[in-house]
Amino acid sequence: QVQLVESGGGSVQSGGSLRLSCAASGYTYSSYCMGWFRQAPGKEREGVAAIDNYGRTKYADSVKGRFTISQDNAKDTLYLQMNSLKPEDTATYYCAADPSYGGYYYLLSKSKYRYWGQGTQVTVSS
Repeated sequence: QVQLVESGGGSVQSGGSLRLSCAASGYTYSSYCMGWFRQAPGKEREGVAAIDNYGRTKYADSVKGRFTISQDNAKDTLYLQMNSLKPEDTATYYCAADPSYGGYYYLLSKSKYRYWGQGTQVTVSS
């Protein structure tokens, strides 16, 4: 049974940093594509950053240069380092996993991912 558990959310001021973690279990972690998504109230869930099973990363334009996705295969854990946070980054952040590749183009597409965590709240105040 695949389980994804996010942690590390919180409240920070604009310009601050947070690191999110996603602990994965129930599958061979390194063989899956992994992604971070976020959803703000009243908005669609959007892809933020993803890493495929070849280690290639993809970022949404809104977070390029500020967020970094990484993983520790030995710990089956995915990370999202978020720097220079802005109020518009406020959202619930979700970790997602999928065993299929499906192409680099679709890495930030929420429809690609089969498994989801429960989310962690990030609030950035101005």
